Amino acid sequence: MECGLEDYQKGHKKEMMAVQDSMDVLSGKWKIAIISSICYYNKRRSSDILNDVSGISNKMLSQELKELELNKLVKRTVLDTKPITVQYVLTEHGKTLQTIIINLTEWGIKHRKKIIEE
Repeated sequence: MECGLEDYQKGHKKEMMAVQDSMDVLSGKWKIAIISSICYYNKRRSSDILNDVSGISNKMLSQELKELELNKLVKRTVLDTKPITVQYVLTEHGKTLQTIIINLTEWGIKHRKKIIEE
């Protein structure tokens, strides 16, 4: 059975919706950088992420972490230390982004090299 143009267009529309859903969750200047920081080290405190992600404010980091938590990508744990320490890890669902982060990193390295060469 052959797929007609209409079936292809429906499938493509679903794919485009999936891309949009992904962009809605990961969009903005900071989310991918925050996820990358946590992904690279496995667990991070806010101050660690602030050091990794240059230019982000404490308030913006807090807001972005809350959104990532709402989307079940990051888990926030309050540790019983003095002073209290808050630690962030990727959830199992968040870990599914690791391949994307690795691919983005590799692409970014190649892209920077290409731009500098020309």
